[in-house]
Amino acid sequence: METKIETKIGSTAWILLSLCLLLGILAEEAFFHSEIGISYFLFIAAFYSVFFWRYRRYQFSHQRLGYLILCCIWLLSACYFLNNNFLFYGLNILVIPGLVVFHLVLITSPKNSQWNKPAFITLIFTRLIHSLKFTIGFVGLIGKSAKQGVNEDKLLIWKKIILGVVISLPILFVVLNLLVSADAQFEQLIGGIPQWFQVITGERIIRCIIIFILTAVFFGFMQVLSSRNPTIIKQQTNEQRFTIDGIIMITVLVLINVVYLLFTLVQFRYFFSGTLQADFTYAEYARKGFFELLFVTLINLSVTVIVLTFVKRATKLMQRTTQLLLTILVLVSFVMLTSAFLRLSMYEDAYGFTFTRVLVHSFMIFLVVIFTYTLVKIWIEKLSLFHFYFITSLIYYTSITVIDIDKIVVNENLHRYELSGKIDVHYLNNLSFTGVLGLIDLYERDQNIPDLKIILMDRKKEALADEQPWQAYNLKREQAYSELKKLDIH
Repeated sequence: METKIETKIGSTAWILLSLCLLLGILAEEAFFHSEIGISYFLFIAAFYSVFFWRYRRYQFSHQRLGYLILCCIWLLSACYFLNNNFLFYGLNILVIPGLVVFHLVLITSPKNSQWNKPAFITLIFTRLIHSLKFTIGFVGLIGKSAKQGVNEDKLLIWKKIILGVVISLPILFVVLNLLVSADAQFEQLIGGIPQWFQVITGERIIRCIIIFILTAVFFGFMQVLSSRNPTIIKQQTNEQRFTIDGIIMITVLVLINVVYLLFTLVQFRYFFSGTLQADFTYAEYARKGFFELLFVTLINLSVTVIVLTFVKRATKLMQRTTQLLLTILVLVSFVMLTSAFLRLSMYEDAYGFTFTRVLVHSFMIFLVVIFTYTLVKIWIEKLSLFHFYFITSLIYYTSITVIDIDKIVVNENLHRYELSGKIDVHYLNNLSFTGVLGLIDLYERDQNIPDLKIILMDRKKEALADEQPWQAYNLKREQAYSELKKLDIH
C-alpha cells in the first residue's frame, strides 16, 4: 500500500512555505538572469539551511554515505565560483540536482533500506511523485480555506467583475493606442500616468511563474521526505533471478583469453617499444592503437561484471575455473591499459596536451582502481561491486572537477614549450580563463610568439568592457581580468 500523504496547514508548514518562497526567489535570481558563478554555492547553502531546519529533530539514516555525498555537492557547487571549465559547467547543472535528490531521499529513508539495490530508484521516483501530489493537495486546501466564510453571492459577483476586466483588456489596449495616435494632448495625459502602473510586464509575469513553480517544488519535496514507505524498499526473497549457464560462459572466457594472450605475446614489443609501423604515421600509430585498446578494456570490464553478477556456478570446479579465467582477463586488461596510457603519452609529446587527453589519462587511472577492486571481488564474493563503483565514481568525478584539469593542461603545455618551442596559443585562448592566465605568463616569458599579442589585446579589451552581475562572479575570471588590466601591452 502507498503511504497516504496528508496536507495539513500547520504553523510549521506555513513557515516552511515562506522559506521555500524565499528559496524560489533566490533560485530565480541565481539561475535565470546570467551565467552561473558564486550563485550556485549560495543557493546550495540556503537550500540545505532550510532543509536542516525543517528536519532539525529528525534521525537521519545512512549518515556516512550521506556526509560523503554532501561534501561532493558542496565542492561541485563551489567549482562554479572557483573554476571556469566549460564541460563541467554544463554537466554539473544536471549532476548537482541529481545528487541533492539522491542525498535527501537517502538520509531520510528507513535505516533498513538498501540504497545499492534497484528498489531504491523506485523509492526516489515515489518521493518525487508524492511531492507533486502533496503540492497539488496543499494548493487545493488553501483554496478551500480561502472560500470558507465567504458569501457565495459575493464570490459570484467578484468572479464576474474579474471576467469583465479580463475581457476589456484587449479592447482597451487597441482603443488606447488609436486614441494616443489621434490626439497629442491625450498622449501627454496618458504619458503622465505614474510609472508604477507599468510594473506589470511580460518578463515579470514569467519570473513570478518560475518563482511559484520552484516554491511548490521545494515545499512539496521537503514535506514528503519524512513519510515512511517500507513496502517500496522491501526486497522479494523468492524473486526469480536471471542467470547465465556457467559452462557457456566458461567457454566464452576461454576463447577470449586465448585471443588476448596470443595478441599480448605476439605483439608485446609493438605495445611498449614505440616502434613505428610502415603503414602508420606517428599520429595514426598513437591514436589508433589507443582508442582500440581502451575500447577493448571497457568490453573486458563489462564481461567481468556480467560474469560476477549473473553466471551460475554449480560446482566448486566451475567456480575456481571461472575465477581463474576472470583473473587472466583482468590481468590482460591491465596490460592493455598500460599500453593505451603509453600511446596517449606519445601522442601528447608529439602534439601537445589538451583537456580531452588529460581527462582520458585520468579516466584510465580510474579504470585501474576499478579493475583492482574487481580482481579482489573475483576471489572474495561477498564484496559489493555497485557499492564500490558508485562511491569511487562519485569521488573521481568530484576530484577531476575540483582540481582544475585546465590548469594541468596549461602547465604541461608551458613546460613543453620550454623544451621544444612549440605551443598552440589559440587552443589555450579557447580553453578557459585558466588558459588566458597561461597566455599572460607565456607573454611575460616571450613576447615574440606569433598571434599571442593580438589575442591578449583582444582579451584586455574584453576585460575592460565586461561587467558581470553578482550571480556570475567567478574567481578565475576575476583573476584573469585583473592580470589583463595590469598587462602593459599596446
